[in-house]
Amino acid sequence: MNSTRLQLFLFLQMTLFFTTMSIAEAAPANSKLFREYIGAEGVGVTFSDVPIDSRVEFHFILSFAIDYTTSSRPKPTNGNFNVFWDTENLSPSHVSAIKARHRNAKVALSLGGDTVAGKPANFTPTSINSWVRNAIASIVQITKEYKLDGIDIDYEHFNTDPNTFAECIGRLFFYLKQNKVVSFTSIAPYDDDSVQPYYLALWRKYGHLIDYVNFQFYAYDKGTSITQFMKYFGTQSSNYKGGKVLVSFGTDNSGGLSPENGFFEACARLKNQGKLHGIFIWSADDSKKAHFRYEKRSQSLLAS
Repeated sequence: MNSTRLQLFLFLQMTLFFTTMSIAEAAPANSKLFREYIGAEGVGVTFSDVPIDSRVEFHFILSFAIDYTTSSRPKPTNGNFNVFWDTENLSPSHVSAIKARHRNAKVALSLGGDTVAGKPANFTPTSINSWVRNAIASIVQITKEYKLDGIDIDYEHFNTDPNTFAECIGRLFFYLKQNKVVSFTSIAPYDDDSVQPYYLALWRKYGHLIDYVNFQFYAYDKGTSITQFMKYFGTQSSNYKGGKVLVSFGTDNSGGLSPENGFFEACARLKNQGKLHGIFIWSADDSKKAHFRYEKRSQSLLAS
């Protein structure tokens, strides 16, 4: 084969490759991903309490690691994270045991959360560089100790601007992924003018580093209808264009579209459209009293 024909052959092969990739990326795809937050409320819930369907990919998300002191009157620590979840029942040995028992189970940690000692857990960096430096050191230490697989961002209160938040979290994600400290990342925004701009700024600049968007659909008003829910899903899918936006509900009597009012019917519709990227629940702590009935149903729907 002469050089001209070889170049033409390679060009056609590359064209075919990238065309195939583009089609694959553009094609809608369902997922069997189920995620659940655990450990924030100190009710003694354990990994082994929660039913795990072997047919799904299951992510526990430890809640929370917060860059505050662990004193009775916590103060911001500029990226030096401490563990605030129930360490007695959700220890490193418990993580190892559940992952050994269920090969489809992974465990992540979530940063931030709503409150610490009953007051807002504010994102309060002294500077971008110092926060990132401290966050890398402390998160790597926690991740190695617990042998964690991923990281989630759930800050809901901010003492800084959206760009600073985006740079801090984006640079942290870049380091953790580049150095294979974690294998997946996620963010947990919701539709509020004091919250969403921070996550949209992060998405615009570092969306390529974010694997999942755990959108808090339960932050919408109680009594949300299926029609409203589908509209909200479309809006947030546009906001996080190209992202895997997971649907959600709370078992803590929060808002949004509840299982009783049609959540699973909405999921079935999304699945028929090839848009069900996964389901997550807040939280295992709250679900324990009802024996995790909606966890079972969610996983069954994803696996079917």
